[in-house]
Amino acid sequence: MLETAALSMATFFATIGPLDVAAIFAALTVNSTRQHRRSMAVRGTLIATFILVLFALVGELVLGGLGISLAALRTAGGILLLLIAIEMVFARTTGGTSTTDEEEQEALSKQDISVFPIATPLIAGPGAMGAAILLMADAEGDLTHQLIVLGSLLAILLFTLTGMLLAGRIQAILGIIGMHVITRVMGVLLSALAVQFIFDGVAQSGIL
Repeated sequence: MLETAALSMATFFATIGPLDVAAIFAALTVNSTRQHRRSMAVRGTLIATFILVLFALVGELVLGGLGISLAALRTAGGILLLLIAIEMVFARTTGGTSTTDEEEQEALSKQDISVFPIATPLIAGPGAMGAAILLMADAEGDLTHQLIVLGSLLAILLFTLTGMLLAGRIQAILGIIGMHVITRVMGVLLSALAVQFIFDGVAQSGIL
């Protein structure tokens, strides 16, 4: 159980990126009042929670209805997570856990950014959605492990909300270098996990 919890926490921390979300949130809400920032942070987190929990609970069922096998999901999810890991380690943008330049420009023109880009794609991005489905699929048939995965997801979402509420202070304490160091370390761990997902998917497919 501890292994499942550690794996889930590390995966969701890497794919959601609470520190990155906090930094972007701080940049996008410079001119907002404290009350407005708090309202947007809470609303954005609640919406993202609904999206990710929904994907965790019924994502595999929906994919099954589309004729997508678990092996294909594991392989594709592993590739997606690997791209995100490369982005984290080398500080490159693939869009898996961040917004594009066009999305940032649109967000700057909005007064309420809770739905876009905070809830999605920053918190509930494709990487986090894929990770939720994969982790729940790996725990299939074991209710305790599935509850641990969901609990880990909620814990990281709570950490993300706290980070947004304290965005300015966190940035001041860690600095740019400190945040980049944490991001790169998590990227290395995520890359290993992504490769394992790919190996598992290929093995389960029966190709080899």
